Amino acid sequence: MAAAWPVVRWWGRLEVVGLEILPTQGPTLVPANHDSSWDPVVIAAAARKRRQIQALAKASLWKNPLLRRILDGMGQIPVRRGEADTDALEAAIQCLAAGGCIGIFPEGTRSQGRQLRARSGAGRLAQAVPEARIVCAAVTGTVDIARFPRRPRLKVTFFEPTPSSPSESAPELAARLTAELRAVAPIAAAGRTP
Repeated sequence: MAAAWPVVRWWGRLEVVGLEILPTQGPTLVPANHDSSWDPVVIAAAARKRRQIQALAKASLWKNPLLRRILDGMGQIPVRRGEADTDALEAAIQCLAAGGCIGIFPEGTRSQGRQLRARSGAGRLAQAVPEARIVCAAVTGTVDIARFPRRPRLKVTFFEPTPSSPSESAPELAARLTAELRAVAPIAAAGRTP
């Protein structure tokens, strides 16, 4: 975070909206959109004055020894993509139930400019810990970080989603959260050219 902060704050001209909505304590679930590899860093930087977000991150990131130490130090939770990783989900549920703040990308991976269907994980976490507060984090501008010398204009908007109904299933909840996030942060393709 210390190394990324200058890129995010000064080069990226980070703007944060709705930070006061993010609770400073208690179980909190933070679903977010995902268009760039920078999204987790930018969201964490935006939230840093109020809360450290522990995120579900792809397990392959732990292969790099340096990155492994950083991820473990931040309390991130490795998840094996492409399979039902019940261990990762259980670890996230335990953290959330203990009052932690868990970040999750309902789409499961970067959009790469295409629409993805929501995975049920965000809905399952919310239903497993019903007392958890849900605060969405819509991030925009991260796809522009790679477009040097053009400076990006990063923005993270924290907002509460519409309340869920008791009959809403985990996949339906995840799909609704994704739709609400994408209404604030439309899909954008990362890369050197817009």
